[in-house]
Amino acid sequence: MKISKADFESMKAKYDKEVKKGKAGKGKNGKDKDNQTGWIFFDRGTLENLLAKTDNDPSIGGIQFYFTQYTEETAEKVYPKEAAAYTGQMTLVMRAANLKDNKFVKIELGEEDEYQNNGVQCPYHCEPEPTDT
Repeated sequence: MKISKADFESMKAKYDKEVKKGKAGKGKNGKDKDNQTGWIFFDRGTLENLLAKTDNDPSIGGIQFYFTQYTEETAEKVYPKEAAAYTGQMTLVMRAANLKDNKFVKIELGEEDEYQNNGVQCPYHCEPEPTDT
């Protein structure tokens, strides 16, 4: 699911203020989150869509992942029925990226960078655990 740059920036700022500083993430009403994220799954289509926007050279084109947290506002947009549970939850936001000579090279995507979010994550969708079969 595509999210706006403003939503990405607010989610990143929340992460930077809390978890990145070694503090507990804050949920709705400022309560500490005690189980922020075990894993996040993104479907192949989302990943391939982003990769299609990058350089064809596999050593240059890729995906840039950002650690973020849902704010009350972004949780409400992404999970309107479960916003209280997702507020303060860690997540990943990603965008297409090119890295050449250890420097990011801007990808022209039009008016604004395309940020993606809304993978399936644990908690709250932890079962069944992946198996070896």
